[in-house]
Amino acid sequence: MIVYLVFLGLLACLRIWELRRSKANWRIHRDKADMLAERLFPWMVALHGSFFVLLPLELFWRRPQFGGPLSYAALSIILIAFILRFWTLHTMGRSWNVRVVGGQDYPIVSNGPYRYIRHPNYLVVVLELLFIPLIFKLYFSAAILTLGNLVVLSIRIRNEERILRQNPEWVRTMGGKPRFLPWGP
Repeated sequence: MIVYLVFLGLLACLRIWELRRSKANWRIHRDKADMLAERLFPWMVALHGSFFVLLPLELFWRRPQFGGPLSYAALSIILIAFILRFWTLHTMGRSWNVRVVGGQDYPIVSNGPYRYIRHPNYLVVVLELLFIPLIFKLYFSAAILTLGNLVVLSIRIRNEERILRQNPEWVRTMGGKPRFLPWGP
């Protein structure tokens, strides 16, 4: 249980680093980018912040144990998701942002994981919010976070793609690709 809490602490540090990187990236591109004034963003922040509250609460309340096929499968999926997250962040470079940013002159990234799907970072978020809780069989947290994420991402992706479609290069290079899985719609 202590190892899991340390893992969550390291994950929180990673998220703080990502927010700082996002802010720095925005400063670089703000002159050639359109940022959608999202009313959804505070809800997204609340959902992701609740991750670091719900998991420890359920962990202490239920005291589940690591082990068995579910824990090992969830851990394996999370390791793959982390590889995909770092590949995505590396590929996006200075274009990566936590906000919905785009427009005619915003740089479009279509290599790395973006060669195969439109939203690899959102795929990582889906996997993390579902499977990190399942490492310790935190079913309540997994269900709440996944359902909340479903609502948030369904709106977020629609808004983001509306902005991205303003750039003909994005339409040409990314518009026909599947959103999450190379073999899916």
